[in-house]
Amino acid sequence: MSDRFNEAKSAWEETILAKVLGRFPERKEEFVTGSGNPVERVYFPSNPNDDYIKQSGFPGEFPYTRGVQPTMYRGRLWTMRQYAGFGSAVESNNRYKFLLDAGQTGLSVAFDLPTQIGYDSDHALCAGEVGKVGVAIDSLADMELLFKDIPLGKVSTSMTINSPASVLLAMYIAVAEKQGVSSDKLRGTIQNDILKEYMARGTYIFPPKPSMRLITDIFGFCKESVPNWNTISISGYHIREAGSTAAQEVGFTIADGIAYVEAATKAGLGVDDFAPRLSFFFNAHNDLLEEVAKYRAARRVWARVMRDRFGAKNPKSLMLRFHTQTGGSTLTAQQADNNIVRVAIQTLAAVMGGTQSLHTNSRDEALALPTQHAVTIALRTQQIVAHESGVASTIDPLAGSYFVENLTDKIEEDAMNYIANIDSMGGMVKAVEEGYPQRQIQDAAYDYQRTIESGDRVVVGVNKFTQEEPPPTGLLRVNPAVEAAQKKKLEADKANRDNDRVKTTLAALRSAASTNENMMPAIIDCVRCYGTLGEICGVLREEFGEYQPKTVV
Repeated sequence: MSDRFNEAKSAWEETILAKVLGRFPERKEEFVTGSGNPVERVYFPSNPNDDYIKQSGFPGEFPYTRGVQPTMYRGRLWTMRQYAGFGSAVESNNRYKFLLDAGQTGLSVAFDLPTQIGYDSDHALCAGEVGKVGVAIDSLADMELLFKDIPLGKVSTSMTINSPASVLLAMYIAVAEKQGVSSDKLRGTIQNDILKEYMARGTYIFPPKPSMRLITDIFGFCKESVPNWNTISISGYHIREAGSTAAQEVGFTIADGIAYVEAATKAGLGVDDFAPRLSFFFNAHNDLLEEVAKYRAARRVWARVMRDRFGAKNPKSLMLRFHTQTGGSTLTAQQADNNIVRVAIQTLAAVMGGTQSLHTNSRDEALALPTQHAVTIALRTQQIVAHESGVASTIDPLAGSYFVENLTDKIEEDAMNYIANIDSMGGMVKAVEEGYPQRQIQDAAYDYQRTIESGDRVVVGVNKFTQEEPPPTGLLRVNPAVEAAQKKKLEADKANRDNDRVKTTLAALRSAASTNENMMPAIIDCVRCYGTLGEICGVLREEFGEYQPKTVV
């Protein structure tokens, strides 16, 4: 090995690695293969050159190609965070307790469509949707039931909520207060990524400018009051679900991140004051090696963007920490048991790519919300990979593969080209308004579907190896009575609260929205007196208007 590499390795071991090992020793188990051969913490080329140090380096060190922690899963396994929520808050609370008892290590909340777009369950537009694709949350009263007997000071909670993220975070803070847990003790993530909603998912409410203001208000508030909270999960997952390529997923997601950093710095926040709490959310598809390369490339791109473009100095500002969910769009209704195999492959990709937390989809999710049996198999998939496969024993196990390294470089190059195109348009907000990422995603989705229909791409059980099957049975169905019960509960909650106080706090929120005042304290005040999600978002709708998407052709 070269003298330069040996010097760099010694410096890494004596500083970054030693510091982490001193605070967080590695797991108390022997790291060996199935045959008993010892497994090293990390492996390097036999003759590493300067290019290796520049492109790959060491785990926990710039450019973070090989991982954001110097011990990775030898120190602590990823958070196993199964995404769940359906029907009423009581039903979802029962599912969370079941998953925690089964070994899940973090919560992940799915909200129903009315909640995601800021309407109460009794709104006319919500008929037939209450509790269907997630849990219905109208006010703090529902949030209290959702987390009943779950100590918020001891769990980490992720919430997939975007346009009304400020309101759901306020509810979470208020529930914690009632449990006696101060906001500085809370750990978790709100998705809070509105730009990808405009281009790929559709659960937006407000136009881009006020939406970006809400996001930066959350950044500023959490810096002071909820310092351990991840204030945004910049989400490539839904970009990929809409049909993008792996490189587009990286490029558009990083471009979204750039837009949020620019908005926050323009609002007066120092980059190192908020960037350490930014997190990301990526998809895991079936092409195992491409997916591993994608995660490695994404870390490298973000590190260089934050250092070179924004001048970030805090190493945590340069680290792309991410949650992964296995690919919902890869699941098939035909031969649903095949999805167990697909999810296992995707789990391996996420883990070998260095994810910080992971949700594994259930075999029946192409047909319905997952049953308790199916979600147990999905969780067990993670546990088997963690404890039986051996891939968690060494860091970045596919590093050095000619193919994986080539793919990493290729995805990085392609992603940077997309970012350059977006920069030339004036940034991601402008690019979305012009329909650039939408067109790119639509074209990629069309090309992918065409290869399936032509038979050039094989999907087992769909266009090859098909078989006759009986109709599926035993699926989870949300009881239609949930909607009626939720409306009745909402009516009672409104009748039993201090409505004069609600009016006063909503008026204060309107005042804050009409100025440059940070809106989070006013939103929390509304929530504490049981102002509803629909009432709060209704005030903001009146102040900010609603987004009208441009037709993309």
